[in-house]
Amino acid sequence: MTAKIIKVVLTILFFLCLADMHYGFYQFVRFAGLIGFTILAYQAHEQGRQTEMIIYGGLALLFQPFFKIALGRQMWNIVDVVVGIGLIISIFMKPKEIPR
Repeated sequence: MTAKIIKVVLTILFFLCLADMHYGFYQFVRFAGLIGFTILAYQAHEQGRQTEMIIYGGLALLFQPFFKIALGRQMWNIVDVVVGIGLIISIFMKPKEIPR
C-alpha cells in the first residue's frame, strides 16, 4: 500500500511541474523524487524485483538535487510526463510471481 501512495504522490508532483511554478517547488520535487524512488527501490529489492530496483534507483539518481542534471525545461517536462505515466501504469500492473 505504501508503494501506491508514493507513486500517486510522485505522479501528482511530476504533472504539477508542467505548470509555471516557483523554483523552490522544483527543488522540493527533486527531493521528493529522490526519497520516493529510493524507498521504491528498497521495497523492490526486498521483494526480489531486481529490474524494478534498478529502474527506481536510476530515477532516484536522475531526480536527486545535489548534482543537477541540466536537461532544460522542455526536456524535463517530457521526463516528468513519461515518468508520471510510467508510475500510473505501474500502479495498475500486477507483479509477476517470482519462482522460488
